[in-house]
Amino acid sequence: MTVTPTEERPQAPSDPGASDAVTFAFGDLDAQLFGLARVGLATDESGARQASGLAVLFGGLEPIAVRTAGGLPVSADAGFEAVEAAGVRTGTHEPLSSWDVSFTSDDGQSGFALRFEALSPPGRLAPDAAAAMEGGMQGYEQLCRVRGVARIRGEERAVSCLGQRGHSWGAPDWERITLARTVTAWMDDDLAISLTGVRSTKAKHHADEALDATLFVAVEPGGSPVALTAEEARLSTTTDADGRQRRSSIEVFLDEEDPGHRAGGEVLCGTSLDLGRLQLDCSFFVWRMDGLTGVGRYDVLRRAA
Repeated sequence: MTVTPTEERPQAPSDPGASDAVTFAFGDLDAQLFGLARVGLATDESGARQASGLAVLFGGLEPIAVRTAGGLPVSADAGFEAVEAAGVRTGTHEPLSSWDVSFTSDDGQSGFALRFEALSPPGRLAPDAAAAMEGGMQGYEQLCRVRGVARIRGEERAVSCLGQRGHSWGAPDWERITLARTVTAWMDDDLAISLTGVRSTKAKHHADEALDATLFVAVEPGGSPVALTAEEARLSTTTDADGRQRRSSIEVFLDEEDPGHRAGGEVLCGTSLDLGRLQLDCSFFVWRMDGLTGVGRYDVLRRAA
Protein backbone atom coordinates (compact mmCIF):
# COMPACT_ATOMS: atom_id res chain seq x y z
CA MET A 1 0.00 0.00 0.00
CA THR A 2 1.63 3.23 -1.16
CA VAL A 3 1.76 6.27 1.14
CA THR A 4 0.64 9.46 -0.63
CA PRO A 5 1.48 13.10 0.21
CA THR A 6 -2.10 13.67 1.40
CA GLU A 7 -1.35 11.34 4.31
CA GLU A 8 1.11 13.88 5.69
CA ARG A 9 -1.91 15.79 6.95
CA PRO A 10 -3.74 14.68 10.13
CA GLN A 11 -5.62 11.46 9.37
CA ALA A 12 -7.38 10.51 12.59
CA PRO A 13 -11.17 10.85 12.63
CA SER A 14 -12.82 13.43 14.87
CA ASP A 15 -14.24 10.75 17.19
CA PRO A 16 -13.46 11.11 20.91
CA GLY A 17 -10.28 9.24 21.76
CA ALA A 18 -8.77 9.50 18.26
CA SER A 19 -5.25 10.88 18.05
CA ASP A 20 -2.66 11.81 15.44
CA ALA A 21 1.06 12.54 15.89
CA VAL A 22 4.31 13.14 14.05
CA THR A 23 7.56 12.09 15.72
CA PHE A 24 11.17 13.00 14.95
CA ALA A 25 14.13 11.15 16.47
CA PHE A 26 17.88 11.40 15.88
CA GLY A 27 21.12 10.03 17.29
CA ASP A 28 24.60 11.45 16.68
CA LEU A 29 26.99 8.94 18.24
CA ASP A 30 30.10 11.00 17.46
CA ALA A 31 28.70 14.19 19.00
CA GLN A 32 26.93 12.26 21.78
CA LEU A 33 23.61 13.99 21.00
CA PHE A 34 20.31 12.14 21.00
CA GLY A 35 16.82 13.56 20.82
CA LEU A 36 13.11 13.00 20.31
CA ALA A 37 10.34 15.48 19.50
CA ARG A 38 6.64 14.90 18.92
CA VAL A 39 3.55 16.99 18.29
CA GLY A 40 0.09 15.51 18.46
CA LEU A 41 -3.57 16.29 17.84
CA ALA A 42 -6.46 14.56 19.57
CA THR A 43 -10.20 14.80 20.13
CA ASP A 44 -11.46 14.91 23.72
CA GLU A 45 -14.73 13.54 25.08
CA SER A 46 -16.57 16.78 24.26
CA GLY A 47 -15.45 16.63 20.61
CA ALA A 48 -12.99 19.54 20.96
CA ARG A 49 -9.58 19.34 19.32
CA GLN A 50 -6.49 19.53 21.51
CA ALA A 51 -2.76 19.67 20.84
CA SER A 52 0.15 18.14 22.72
CA GLY A 53 3.92 18.15 22.58
CA LEU A 54 6.83 16.17 23.94
CA ALA A 55 10.59 16.46 23.63
CA VAL A 56 13.72 14.95 25.16
CA LEU A 57 17.33 15.95 24.52
CA PHE A 58 20.30 13.93 25.76
CA GLY A 59 23.88 15.16 25.88
CA GLY A 60 26.04 12.10 26.38
CA LEU A 61 24.30 9.86 28.90
CA GLU A 62 22.48 12.71 30.62
CA PRO A 63 18.96 13.98 29.91
CA ILE A 64 19.60 17.71 29.35
CA ALA A 65 16.05 18.87 28.68
CA VAL A 66 12.63 17.20 28.99
CA ARG A 67 9.29 18.87 28.30
CA THR A 68 5.71 17.71 27.93
CA ALA A 69 2.47 19.61 27.39
CA GLY A 70 -1.08 18.58 26.58
CA GLY A 71 -4.69 19.65 26.45
CA LEU A 72 -3.90 22.78 24.44
CA PRO A 73 -6.90 24.10 22.49
CA VAL A 74 -6.58 24.30 18.68
CA SER A 75 -9.00 24.81 15.82
CA ALA A 76 -10.83 21.81 14.40
CA ASP A 77 -8.89 22.03 11.12
CA ALA A 78 -5.42 22.67 12.62
CA GLY A 79 -2.47 20.90 11.00
CA PHE A 80 0.77 19.90 12.69
CA GLU A 81 2.48 23.14 11.61
CA ALA A 82 -0.06 25.09 13.68
CA VAL A 83 0.98 23.32 16.89
CA GLU A 84 3.51 24.81 19.28
CA ALA A 85 3.61 22.68 22.41
CA ALA A 86 6.33 21.82 24.95
CA GLY A 87 8.70 24.05 22.98
CA VAL A 88 8.31 21.93 19.82
CA ARG A 89 7.55 23.30 16.36
CA THR A 90 7.49 21.40 13.06
CA GLY A 91 7.29 22.36 9.40
CA THR A 92 7.09 20.59 6.05
CA HIS A 93 9.20 21.68 3.08
CA GLU A 94 8.11 18.85 0.80
CA PRO A 95 5.70 16.09 1.84
CA LEU A 96 7.37 12.70 2.39
CA SER A 97 10.73 14.31 1.66
CA SER A 98 11.87 17.20 3.85
CA TRP A 99 10.87 18.66 7.23
CA ASP A 100 12.09 21.00 9.96
CA VAL A 101 11.73 20.44 13.70
CA SER A 102 12.83 22.64 16.57
CA PHE A 103 12.75 22.38 20.34
CA THR A 104 13.51 24.86 23.13
CA SER A 105 13.87 23.94 26.79
CA ASP A 106 11.98 25.69 29.59
CA ASP A 107 14.96 27.93 30.38
CA GLY A 108 15.78 28.60 26.72
CA GLN A 109 19.35 27.32 27.14
CA SER A 110 19.00 23.95 25.43
CA GLY A 111 17.26 22.55 22.38
CA PHE A 112 17.76 21.93 18.67
CA ALA A 113 16.88 23.17 15.20
CA LEU A 114 17.12 20.38 12.63
CA ARG A 115 16.35 19.53 9.00
CA PHE A 116 15.21 15.96 8.30
CA GLU A 117 15.70 14.72 4.71
CA ALA A 118 14.15 11.39 3.76
CA LEU A 119 16.59 8.71 2.62
CA SER A 120 13.91 6.09 2.05
CA PRO A 121 10.30 5.78 0.95
CA PRO A 122 7.81 5.28 3.80
CA GLY A 123 7.68 1.94 5.55
CA ARG A 124 4.00 1.46 6.34
CA LEU A 125 2.28 -0.04 9.34
CA ALA A 126 -0.89 -1.00 7.48
CA PRO A 127 -4.34 -1.21 9.12
CA ASP A 128 -4.31 -5.01 8.79
CA ALA A 129 -0.85 -5.45 10.33
CA ALA A 130 -0.82 -7.42 13.58
CA ALA A 131 0.51 -4.53 15.72
CA ALA A 132 -1.91 -2.08 14.10
CA MET A 133 -4.95 -4.25 14.81
CA GLU A 134 -3.82 -4.97 18.37
CA GLY A 135 -2.92 -1.35 19.12
CA GLY A 136 -5.57 0.52 17.17
CA MET A 137 -2.98 2.64 15.34
CA GLN A 138 -1.50 2.79 11.87
CA GLY A 139 1.06 4.99 10.14
CA TYR A 140 4.45 5.04 8.47
CA GLU A 141 8.15 5.70 9.17
CA GLN A 142 11.02 6.99 7.05
CA LEU A 143 14.78 6.75 7.48
CA CYS A 144 16.25 10.26 7.38
CA ARG A 145 19.50 12.19 7.17
CA VAL A 146 19.53 14.82 9.93
CA ARG A 147 21.54 18.04 10.00
CA GLY A 148 21.41 21.18 12.11
CA VAL A 149 22.39 22.54 15.49
CA ALA A 150 21.76 21.49 19.09
CA ARG A 151 22.28 23.65 22.17
CA ILE A 152 23.44 22.13 25.44
CA ARG A 153 23.13 24.70 28.23
CA GLY A 154 23.88 27.52 25.85
CA GLU A 155 26.71 25.77 23.96
CA GLU A 156 25.97 25.09 20.29
CA ARG A 157 27.00 21.80 18.69
CA ALA A 158 26.64 20.67 15.09
CA VAL A 159 24.40 17.68 14.38
CA SER A 160 24.98 15.38 11.39
CA CYS A 161 23.57 11.90 11.71
CA LEU A 162 20.77 9.49 10.90
CA GLY A 163 17.28 9.59 12.32
CA GLN A 164 13.69 8.81 11.64
CA ARG A 165 10.44 10.67 11.03
CA GLY A 166 7.11 8.96 11.62
CA HIS A 167 3.40 9.70 11.41
CA SER A 168 0.84 7.62 13.31
CA TRP A 169 -2.91 7.87 13.90
CA GLY A 170 -5.82 5.94 15.35
CA ALA A 171 -7.72 5.31 18.58
CA PRO A 172 -5.78 3.03 20.92
CA ASP A 173 -7.78 1.35 23.68
CA TRP A 174 -5.56 1.40 26.77
CA GLU A 175 -8.08 -0.70 28.66
CA ARG A 176 -6.89 -3.68 26.64
CA ILE A 177 -3.27 -2.67 25.90
CA THR A 178 -0.47 -3.16 28.41
CA LEU A 179 2.30 -1.49 26.42
CA ALA A 180 3.49 -0.43 22.97
CA ARG A 181 7.08 -0.48 21.72
CA THR A 182 8.86 1.54 19.05
CA VAL A 183 12.31 0.20 18.19
CA THR A 184 14.63 1.56 15.52
CA ALA A 185 18.20 0.78 14.48
CA TRP A 186 19.85 3.22 12.05
CA MET A 187 23.01 1.57 10.76
CA ASP A 188 23.85 3.43 7.54
CA ASP A 189 22.30 5.55 4.80
CA ASP A 190 21.02 2.35 3.22
CA LEU A 191 20.40 0.04 6.16
CA ALA A 192 17.95 0.40 9.06
CA ILE A 193 15.21 -1.45 10.93
CA SER A 194 11.96 -0.09 12.34
CA LEU A 195 9.82 -2.29 14.60
CA THR A 196 6.46 -1.78 16.31
CA GLY A 197 5.26 -4.04 19.09
CA VAL A 198 2.02 -4.12 21.08
CA ARG A 199 1.25 -6.26 24.12
CA SER A 200 -2.41 -6.79 24.94
CA THR A 201 -3.74 -7.46 28.41
CA LYS A 202 -4.30 -11.05 27.29
CA ALA A 203 -0.61 -11.60 26.52
CA LYS A 204 1.34 -13.42 29.23
CA HIS A 205 4.88 -12.94 27.93
CA HIS A 206 7.09 -10.68 25.81
CA ALA A 207 6.94 -13.39 23.13
CA ASP A 208 3.15 -13.00 22.89
CA GLU A 209 3.32 -9.40 21.62
CA ALA A 210 2.10 -8.49 18.15
CA LEU A 211 5.17 -7.41 16.14
CA ASP A 212 5.62 -5.77 12.75
CA ALA A 213 8.89 -4.61 11.22
CA THR A 214 10.25 -2.79 8.19
CA LEU A 215 13.75 -3.27 6.78
CA PHE A 216 15.17 -0.24 4.98
CA VAL A 217 17.86 -1.60 2.69
CA ALA A 218 19.46 -0.89 -0.68
CA VAL A 219 18.73 -3.83 -2.98
CA GLU A 220 21.44 -2.74 -5.41
CA PRO A 221 25.01 -1.64 -4.55
CA GLY A 222 25.08 2.13 -4.25
CA GLY A 223 21.33 2.42 -4.63
CA SER A 224 18.83 4.15 -2.40
CA PRO A 225 17.15 2.05 0.29
CA VAL A 226 13.68 0.65 -0.21
CA ALA A 227 11.19 -0.16 2.54
CA LEU A 228 10.53 -3.90 2.80
CA THR A 229 7.88 -5.29 5.13
CA ALA A 230 9.14 -8.25 7.14
CA GLU A 231 7.14 -11.45 7.00
CA GLU A 232 8.34 -12.32 10.51
CA ALA A 233 9.93 -10.28 13.30
CA ARG A 234 11.37 -11.31 16.64
CA LEU A 235 12.34 -9.07 19.55
CA SER A 236 14.05 -10.01 22.79
CA THR A 237 14.60 -7.43 25.54
CA THR A 238 16.30 -7.51 28.92
CA THR A 239 14.95 -5.01 31.46
CA ASP A 240 16.05 -3.70 34.84
CA ALA A 241 14.15 -4.05 38.11
CA ASP A 242 11.83 -1.18 37.11
CA GLY A 243 11.00 -2.74 33.74
CA ARG A 244 13.11 -0.32 31.70
CA GLN A 245 14.82 -1.63 28.58
CA ARG A 246 18.58 -2.37 28.95
CA ARG A 247 19.61 -4.78 26.18
CA SER A 248 17.84 -6.12 23.11
CA SER A 249 18.12 -8.22 19.98
CA ILE A 250 16.10 -7.97 16.76
CA GLU A 251 15.59 -10.53 14.01
CA VAL A 252 13.63 -9.80 10.83
CA PHE A 253 12.86 -12.22 8.01
CA LEU A 254 11.51 -10.96 4.69
CA ASP A 255 10.21 -14.38 3.60
CA GLU A 256 10.66 -18.08 4.26
CA GLU A 257 13.91 -18.23 2.27
CA ASP A 258 15.48 -15.16 3.87
CA PRO A 259 18.36 -16.13 6.25
CA GLY A 260 17.39 -13.15 8.40
CA HIS A 261 18.79 -9.81 9.44
CA ARG A 262 19.93 -9.51 13.05
CA ALA A 263 20.88 -6.62 15.31
CA GLY A 264 21.97 -6.55 18.94
CA GLY A 265 21.98 -3.47 21.13
CA GLU A 266 22.34 -2.00 24.58
CA VAL A 267 21.12 1.22 26.17
CA LEU A 268 23.17 4.40 25.89
CA CYS A 269 20.85 6.81 27.70
CA GLY A 270 17.27 6.99 28.83
CA THR A 271 14.64 8.58 31.02
CA SER A 272 10.99 8.08 31.96
CA LEU A 273 8.21 10.62 31.42
CA ASP A 274 4.98 10.79 33.38
CA LEU A 275 2.15 11.28 30.88
CA GLY A 276 -0.72 10.88 33.33
CA ARG A 277 -2.34 7.50 32.84
CA LEU A 278 0.66 6.45 30.73
CA GLN A 279 4.44 6.34 31.22
CA LEU A 280 6.99 6.70 28.43
CA ASP A 281 10.32 4.97 28.92
CA CYS A 282 12.41 6.81 26.32
CA SER A 283 15.88 5.53 25.46
CA PHE A 284 18.54 5.42 22.79
CA PHE A 285 20.53 2.26 22.03
CA VAL A 286 23.83 1.54 20.34
CA TRP A 287 23.25 -1.25 17.80
CA ARG A 288 25.57 -3.66 15.96
CA MET A 289 24.45 -5.28 12.72
CA ASP A 290 26.27 -6.71 9.68
CA GLY A 291 29.62 -5.41 10.93
CA LEU A 292 28.24 -1.88 11.41
CA THR A 293 27.69 0.16 14.56
CA GLY A 294 24.65 2.42 14.66
CA VAL A 295 22.19 4.17 16.93
CA GLY A 296 18.44 3.91 17.37
CA ARG A 297 15.49 4.80 19.52
CA TYR A 298 13.84 2.27 21.82
CA ASP A 299 10.66 3.61 23.46
CA VAL A 300 8.13 1.78 25.60
CA LEU A 301 4.77 3.43 26.24
CA ARG A 302 2.93 1.65 29.04
CA ARG A 303 0.14 2.06 31.49
CA ALA A 304 1.35 3.85 34.61
CA ALA A 305 1.58 1.77 37.76
